[in-house]
Amino acid sequence: MKKTLLLFTFILAHQLNYAQDFFQQVSACAMEIIDDTIVYDPTYFSIQYPNGDIPEEKGVCTDVVIRTYRKMGIDLQKEVHEDMKQHFSAYPKIWGLKKTDTNIDHRRVPNLMTFFKRHNAEKPITTNPKNYQPGDIVCWNLGGAITHIGVVAHKKSDDNQRYLIVHNIGGGQVAEDVLFAYTIIGHYRYKK
Repeated sequence: MKKTLLLFTFILAHQLNYAQDFFQQVSACAMEIIDDTIVYDPTYFSIQYPNGDIPEEKGVCTDVVIRTYRKMGIDLQKEVHEDMKQHFSAYPKIWGLKKTDTNIDHRRVPNLMTFFKRHNAEKPITTNPKNYQPGDIVCWNLGGAITHIGVVAHKKSDDNQRYLIVHNIGGGQVAEDVLFAYTIIGHYRYKK
């Protein structure tokens, strides 16, 4: 019995360390793609599938998340497309589409929010900065129907109270202290 309990404890500890390592890697990958010369460009681009990306010198907030996960070997373009193809009715109908579009579906915040929720990655939305850990994904409403998304980094704010967010809101792919600057509408911790 003691051996079984010890083995179970070891396996559980190993799984927790592996999960923690994964999200630390997500954070590190987000920090690696920081580039304030990236031009904010919401243009519709025709891109390859799978592993398609818009021109590397351009991007929007969703591209930060997509590029971060791609560095981890996870193609959100493919993952979102396959899920939308199977469960199209579960996704928002904001754009009036009748079918999936591999060029843009993964580049829309509401679609990413739906995907993460459908894959049990949803976390509580709180006002406690300790609940937002490196590797988490946060979504905001900027006002009206304008949404935004970013990745929680492992670097802390100047006052050491919050982790920075890697995002692109128009100033390139940057890390900034913006966790509570906007209304949070989504909080996720996605691991494939």
